[in-house]
Order: sequence, then structure tokens, then C-alpha cells
Amino acid sequence: MVIGIIGENCSGKSTLAESIQKALGGEIVTGKDYLRLAKSESEARLVFQNKLKNAVSGSNVIYVISEPEQLSLLPEEAVRILVHADLDTIKARFRNRMHGNLPAPVAAMLEKKHGVFDSGDYDYRFDGVSGDPAALCEALKKYEDGKTDH
Repeated sequence: MVIGIIGENCSGKSTLAESIQKALGGEIVTGKDYLRLAKSESEARLVFQNKLKNAVSGSNVIYVISEPEQLSLLPEEAVRILVHADLDTIKARFRNRMHGNLPAPVAAMLEKKHGVFDSGDYDYRFDGVSGDPAALCEALKKYEDGKTDH
């Protein structure tokens, strides 16, 4: 199964990816990590897309996406999960990531990007602040077992 975890910076994607990996197994690939698969970007992109295509009915790949252009790499059969958080939480998490400092240009970038994924088509929407990863993992297990639609 291919699971696309989609959302803005500091929305909770990596934490959710780790929970899903513990519950279902699989490899986590983040952002442009796939570039390591080949010498050129175009070749790496093709290798990664083939890997994802094979994972649809094979071993799990959890792809963490924070840029809209990465969405095109997901196969049609992928499970898409939007992870969202309010802007204040995103800024606070980013500030912590930057050792207590959130420069004005970074804050402006976060404000500009906030909500960029909101209008997409998703199988699940997960609250990166108060969502229950265990419940989502259980739903994914049932989906994987073919017991329920998503």
C-alpha cells in the first residue's frame, strides 16, 4: 500500500508517519529523499514512481509530502491523508525547530503557504494537533485488509 501523508511544514506529518510505520510497517520516504535513487533528478523520479507503483500491491511505502509538486508522484491508488494544524501551532512548532527564533520572513512564508493543501481530494483528514494516530492506523489496517472503504 502507498500512503501519502500530505501537509504543511510542522503540521504533524512525520509524527503520524512514524505511528503508521509502527502499526503497519513499511518504508518512510520524505520529500525529495527519492533523489538518492539515481544520479539525475529525472531518473530518480522515474525509479521512485516505479517503486510506488509496485508498492500499491506490495510492501508499504509511506510518502511524506510538504510541497504541492510532489503530489504528482503518488499513484492513483495511493491512500491520501491530509494532516492539518492551525497556523499558530505551525508557527510555534517551527519556532521550536529553529531553537526559539522565528524570523519574520519565515513567519511570512508559513502564512503564505497555510492552507495550500486544503482543497485537495483526500481519503482521510487528520488533525495534527489533537488527532488520534491509533484510530487512523486502525482504519488503515481495515482498508488494507479490504474490510472497509476509506
